[in-house]
Amino acid sequence: MFPHRILTDISITPNANGLPGIEQLRSVVGAVMTVGLILAVLALIVAAIVWAFGSNSSNPHLAGRGKTGVLVSLAAAIVCGGSVALVNFFWNVGQSV
Repeated sequence: MFPHRILTDISITPNANGLPGIEQLRSVVGAVMTVGLILAVLALIVAAIVWAFGSNSSNPHLAGRGKTGVLVSLAAAIVCGGSVALVNFFWNVGQSV
């Protein structure tokens, strides 16, 4: 009824020089990553202070918020620092499918 179609292999890879401004975009992404890491360090310091203040003043709510802030800031640093490795890992997994 329908003719059989022969599908050929398609091979597409990222092109580093296909569009103008790629180098500037890489520079901007690197700067945003740096700002994210600096803000994660600042959040870690503030959360640790809140945690210490809450613990020393017998305020469990404040101490819990400080602990949560420490964990969130550490997770943010992991995501910012490991974002390139994570994207490359999943890119390679996608290419092997």
